[in-house]
Amino acid sequence: MGKILNPDICVIGGGAAGLSVAAGAAAFGVPVVLVEQGKMGGDCLNYGCVPSKALIAAARQAQAMRQAGAFGLVAAEPFIDGERLQARIHSVIEGIAPHDSIERFSGLGVEVIQETARFVDGRTVAAGDHLIRARRFVIATGSSPAIPPIAGLAETPYLTNESLFELTPLPRHLVVVGAGPFGIEMAQAHRRLGARVTVVERADALSREDPELKTIVLDAVRAEGTTIHEGTTIRSVERDGDGVRLHCEDENGRLDIEGSDLLLAAGRTANHGALDLGAAGIRHDAERIQVGSDLRTSNRRVYVIGDAAGGLQFTHAANYHARLVLQQILFRLPAREVRGIVPRVTFTDPEIAQVGLTEDEARASFGAIELVRWDLSGNDRARTDGLGRGMVKVVVGRGGRILGAGIAGAGAGEMINLWAFAIANRLTLKNFRDYVAPYPTLSEIGKQAAISYYSPMARNRFVRSAIRILRRFG
Repeated sequence: MGKILNPDICVIGGGAAGLSVAAGAAAFGVPVVLVEQGKMGGDCLNYGCVPSKALIAAARQAQAMRQAGAFGLVAAEPFIDGERLQARIHSVIEGIAPHDSIERFSGLGVEVIQETARFVDGRTVAAGDHLIRARRFVIATGSSPAIPPIAGLAETPYLTNESLFELTPLPRHLVVVGAGPFGIEMAQAHRRLGARVTVVERADALSREDPELKTIVLDAVRAEGTTIHEGTTIRSVERDGDGVRLHCEDENGRLDIEGSDLLLAAGRTANHGALDLGAAGIRHDAERIQVGSDLRTSNRRVYVIGDAAGGLQFTHAANYHARLVLQQILFRLPAREVRGIVPRVTFTDPEIAQVGLTEDEARASFGAIELVRWDLSGNDRARTDGLGRGMVKVVVGRGGRILGAGIAGAGAGEMINLWAFAIANRLTLKNFRDYVAPYPTLSEIGKQAAISYYSPMARNRFVRSAIRILRRFG
């Protein structure tokens, strides 16, 4: 018989979600066992957020060199050193890795087991030669790249986010399948680093985003030379010499697309196939584990968080889930996931960020709404920094309540924080009107938008009459 462990909490998965639960519980002196079969830090650290943003940062510097002439400097075409770029990406990962390491978590009092976990019954997990009987289990096994069912793909070399950042030299012509956030981010970054780039999307690019805002982003990406085919179906793919060929079809008929490398960016699939969930009485199917708004499964001992829970596949959503689960497990307090308060950002240049409802979503839910727009060109800091096109778009309900906010422009990911705070706390535009923003900053745009919402009051005849009466009193 294997070693039997009886922790208070067993966390399955050492990515952002699982590590947050383990660290939070250990901080309160709660016994925790963490099971991770792969690299600590999960997808975000090793294959996702960290390496992709390091690549985007390098691409931004390359583009700044090309655009230096606009600032009175001498522009230059950058020389891209693929090996040094790879070394820099890995150094960023290595700099963060100690925070997520086995050594750190062991030091916090967490017992880390590097094995594959599977349920034996409703209250027991097997991991290597260990049997773990915990009071509560938290599944945080993350997700993997979805592999679309395309004829010929199994015989054709392709990249995913798990292999892209090991590629040296950089692609000559990168063909990206999928025009969601990751696909468009990597398309622009590789174009800025000197590759030809073609994106193929069967529906609309950045389909979740507000059409008015995403147009600003997609126009910028296309202007830099990336080709984006929307409404295009891939019938088959094949190896073509040392490259790839895609046989596609759009509204105009058939077309072939050739490239040196193929990147799949067609979504994510939750990782739960190896857990033997049926043995624990957990309802699930091939796509997802069934959870309630409290992130609990049909087995009341078991919670699911992060990408494994489906829906919001962001690191910050994983951390949010961890807090909700800890609130329930440690303090017996009810908690419910509210997806509308979680922002999302696509880190292109310009960025696009959204929190709460888009215009179309708000009209479907509330009918009558108001819209407040403010262009980036009306902000002094945007002008001094030469930031180009951009817009803040706020969806407003009754009494000036903020139902949603979207931003397209430089710094959108930073500016959306204030709007996320407002929506989480059910604030109105009056709260934005009344706070003081430092000058000159991009955050002033939010205040300017709020002021514009109330500016019609200056033309209201009743308000003007009241002011005339008050003036008579000196």
